[in-house]
Amino acid sequence: MRILVVEDEPHTQRFLRAALTASGYEVLDSATGKEALVLVAEWAPDIVVLDLGLPDMDGKKLIRKIRASSPVPIIVVSARDSEAEKILTLDTGANDYLEKPFVIGEFLARVRSALRNVAQDRMIQAGGLVIDTKTRSVEKDGAAVKLTRTEYKLLVALARQAGQPLGHEEILKALWGARRPEDVGHLRVVVRQLRLKIEDDPSEPRMLMTAPGIGYVFIGTKP
Repeated sequence: MRILVVEDEPHTQRFLRAALTASGYEVLDSATGKEALVLVAEWAPDIVVLDLGLPDMDGKKLIRKIRASSPVPIIVVSARDSEAEKILTLDTGANDYLEKPFVIGEFLARVRSALRNVAQDRMIQAGGLVIDTKTRSVEKDGAAVKLTRTEYKLLVALARQAGQPLGHEEILKALWGARRPEDVGHLRVVVRQLRLKIEDDPSEPRMLMTAPGIGYVFIGTKP
């Protein structure tokens, strides 16, 4: 399992890295929010451990930016101990909040708990498709399907909420974050490419459906 530690205090960074590495996890460090965003996108960690006091942005702002494109579990470790701060941080999108100083045993227990949830959400089965979100692999009727990063993100975003229409704006944000294109034509191109790869007949889609006036909806089983 991959864990990204976002912490600018060198001693704490070394402490967390040592504890996580000794427990068998693969660890990368980041001291800034900007670098963390790049690593979340490119390295695809299973968990993000985040200190709120970063030199280039507040941790809550970073959480919002991560949440714009990724559901990765976020465990906050912070010296900020006010109840209001904890509530706001969790409402912003963090999954857990651990106040500094903390006992390493409790920290590792919370990591294990988060990873159990990740494992439960790893496999998505929808109709003839099997999506493994850990390996980022997709199979259709037992055969591998090669998708681009954007096609894969679109498929997962829709398949996680099968049967529920997602609006154009929500999908654009999930695919491209804050730098999303304004023209939904970009999205239509990706949808068309994805249909070519997962539909039996792309001209008459039965899984990735258009929701008129809203956006798109993924039907989990072929009618």
